[in-house]
Amino acid sequence: MHRVIDEILELTRRRVADIRTTDVPEKIERRDVIQLIRSRKQENKIPVISEVKPGSPTIAKRDITPDDAARIAREMEAAGAVAISVLTEPDFFYGSLENLSAVRRSVTIPVLRKDFIIDYKQIYETESDLILLIAGILGEDLCRFVDLSLARGLEPLVEVHNETELVDALDTKTRIIGINNRDLSTLTIDLSTTERMIPMIPDDRIVIGESGVRNSADAARVINAGADAILVGTAIMDAPFERTKELVGAL
Repeated sequence: MHRVIDEILELTRRRVADIRTTDVPEKIERRDVIQLIRSRKQENKIPVISEVKPGSPTIAKRDITPDDAARIAREMEAAGAVAISVLTEPDFFYGSLENLSAVRRSVTIPVLRKDFIIDYKQIYETESDLILLIAGILGEDLCRFVDLSLARGLEPLVEVHNETELVDALDTKTRIIGINNRDLSTLTIDLSTTERMIPMIPDDRIVIGESGVRNSADAARVINAGADAILVGTAIMDAPFERTKELVGAL
């Protein structure tokens, strides 16, 4: 892992230690992203998961309040996004659970919580439709976290970065595999990662291409490689409506 990832995980462990959960929460009635992805594909449009992204270790921070997050998400939905990803990691990506809640109240499409999930308490505190689970971080606990998410009513999006992680992901009950084109050891991005790994994934799984889509040409490249959808944050945030609409129509 890159040192930045190690730092994020250390701060996440401290954050998780402060989460107080006593009772198992009620099961969530989730919005079905898979149905929306299939419907958008039938229209010859690209299913885009647009991300409310205040910042990252590699891009500058912008202050996004819950009201801002809700407004941005509504623009993304109006432009044709099939789902909204909301960052909730506060120290390096400047996200929040408050932004997540505000977005889910403001849109009708599914919402993904994007964070470094390392403890079951984070699953219980989540009010969303999907939750990101990173195979390379959860390791042997991946299957258990997938099962816990499903039991809660959350759709797990299992993120992989290489073939070994993909094999582990395919051994779980997840219906959605995210291929992240960013290498967690170097933080470099290579779209050929998606192209290389897609042939290994059975047709009964939904594949999301993550990281590195900057424009319509990149979007079309990932979809033509066999991905069912793309998740885009940085390239969208400067003009959420216009950029989302452009990517949706990139074919």
